[in-house]
Parts: sequence; structure tokens; C-alpha cells
Amino acid sequence: MKEKTKKLRGHKTDGHGGMKRGRGKGERGGTGRAGAGKHKRVSLKAQWGRHGFHRHALTRSKKTINVEDLNSFEGEVNLGELGYEKLLGSGYVKKPLKVTVKEATPRAVEKITAAGGEVITG
Repeated sequence: MKEKTKKLRGHKTDGHGGMKRGRGKGERGGTGRAGAGKHKRVSLKAQWGRHGFHRHALTRSKKTINVEDLNSFEGEVNLGELGYEKLLGSGYVKKPLKVTVKEATPRAVEKITAAGGEVITG
């Protein structure tokens, strides 16, 4: 027997409100999950909607560097050894450099060759 039922034994209505109120099936609120949105019980509301965590495909971003950041280097620069994977074309380069990198945008290559340098990709 439930503790609440035990506690209410001997009381006139056993916690059902009025005398007639707890008698029939009409006060039950439905069977199973029926009326779950009508009752203010958290456990029933938790049955709605999406649950859990959907793990999307992991994307790995490339470590990039801009042409502008190469102004601090002299002569030959191997960006692969410095941990960079791609050379981007933002900014201006002021001196001729020989840059070795895995990938480079066409704009970055254009800017370095215009300054008298060269880009080796691959």
C-alpha cells in the first residue's frame, strides 16, 4: 500500500476532494499518457519532444595565416614547420619571400609574386 494511501486512511475523502469526486473514472484524467500536457506533472512533460544529444560530423578547421603576417619573416619561410596549413590573401606583403605551404589562395599567391617572391604549394 502506498504511504499516502496509508496516511489518508480514516479520513472521510482520502484526499480526493468532495465526497463524490474520487468515485468514478471521470476524475482520472485518462489512461497512460493521455492528457499529459494538461496535468502539471514534470514526469509527464518530460516524455515530449526530442531527447539526448545528436553528435554531428566533426569538422576540423585548418590553421591559417594571412599574407600580412609574413612581413615579420625574412628570405625563405616554411609555414608547414610553423604549424600553418593554408595561406590567405588578407593584407599586403612588403618584401620578396619564398613561401612553402600546403595550400594557398590565388589572391595570396598573386600578392607574393607581385612583391617579387614565390609560393611553393603541396
